[in-house]
Amino acid sequence: MDDDFRSGETAAVRVTRGVPLAEALDTGDPGAWTAFDVGVRQMLQYRRAPLPAHDLPAIDTEARLALAVCHPDGRRREAALDEAVAHPVLLPLLVVRAGDWVAPVRERARRLLGEVLDVRAAVHLAPVILRVGRRERGAFGIGLLEGVLRRAPRERLLPLHTHTDRIVRRFAFRLAVEGALLSPGELARRASWDGDTVVQTLCADAAVAAVTGEGDWDEVLEPLLAARSPRARAAGVTALRRAGRPGRAVEFLADRSAVVRACARYVVRRHGTDPLPWYRERCAGPAVEPGAVIGLAECGERADAELLWPLLAHPVPGVRARAVAGLRTLDVADRARLSPLLDDPAPGVVRETAAALLPSAGTLPEGALLTRLGAGRPRHVRVAAFRLLDARGGTAALRAAVALLDDPDAKLRAWAGQSVQRWHPGAGTRSGDPEVGALLDRARHLFSEHVLKRRKWEAGLPA
Repeated sequence: MDDDFRSGETAAVRVTRGVPLAEALDTGDPGAWTAFDVGVRQMLQYRRAPLPAHDLPAIDTEARLALAVCHPDGRRREAALDEAVAHPVLLPLLVVRAGDWVAPVRERARRLLGEVLDVRAAVHLAPVILRVGRRERGAFGIGLLEGVLRRAPRERLLPLHTHTDRIVRRFAFRLAVEGALLSPGELARRASWDGDTVVQTLCADAAVAAVTGEGDWDEVLEPLLAARSPRARAAGVTALRRAGRPGRAVEFLADRSAVVRACARYVVRRHGTDPLPWYRERCAGPAVEPGAVIGLAECGERADAELLWPLLAHPVPGVRARAVAGLRTLDVADRARLSPLLDDPAPGVVRETAAALLPSAGTLPEGALLTRLGAGRPRHVRVAAFRLLDARGGTAALRAAVALLDDPDAKLRAWAGQSVQRWHPGAGTRSGDPEVGALLDRARHLFSEHVLKRRKWEAGLPA
């Protein structure tokens, strides 16, 4: 937020120096207008001098009015509104002033905004109105926007459905759903490709709820079931039961998403079928899928681990990773059998292995983990080794972190520094251990003198 305000003040200064308004700030960015508003006040209050209305001949009329509409003096802001409303580029500042803290300014801006806000202006100003609407006095603009858009023809609102601002898209789709402006199929297609999870859920749920006839299911289910979004797929899978097609849910028992798998199991069970035998058969067969492996663990028993252990050697990395995750889910992770996977060439497998071994990090051989910290090892192996060493606590964690303080990997170096700063002697740390003192001295640049002395005192060392 501070960066936004600084950019707004920079834009304000540039405007006073004759830079055209459209060049001084991004007029299509709602945040640029609110930042400019604050920036003008900061600039003028810093100068401690009022801005004359007509003694800036080097700037054009729009720039002069923009500065006046944002002036710290409420009387100046109010006086500039009637002239500013005639310049379409300045309408975002009219929206800002409709939420002004000074009542006369606010009331005049609201009256003028109500006069000029037709459908075209509403579509254009929606991003600014919704941004200002989050403020204490911003509800008026949102109410005005809703009223205009609810009366607008359907085709005039389509640009809002593909707007780059997700807040605008959410608002537009809520209006579309409430007004039944989109068919179930259109809603399903929107849910399948929109990148915002709120829009995905809103449109998917509305699409399913809007289905009234048997013929509508195809145009709703197919986009949802083929969607990249797990939320959309989950809505489609759950709807299979209502659509009378529960058999198709079997296709999604091995989905890559946990929520989709859970929905598929729900539909299959409601249809009278236990998904567990299906998972067991898939995991024992040659064409095992990663989703089937973790799905078995999600609904299986500890005895099902016997099907997962052989999959640790599967040629597909995804299967190996899900097998490790499944063993952890079943709470049967074996340190000796999983430790070799810390050297797996696939980062996903090593990441899951480290997560599975975290509860037993204190029992892992420290020397083997320190060896994996070596600069010649793959980065994902080094990250997992440090994660486990850090989880051990005590001298082992401090030793590993200090060893990485000069590492060429910036992220590892930063992580190591944070580990040193939050380090405290553990129950297994030998009081007065000179190695601890030497390690803390090597990392003294990370502490104030007071904190360093306290850490040494905690470790039983002389300050």
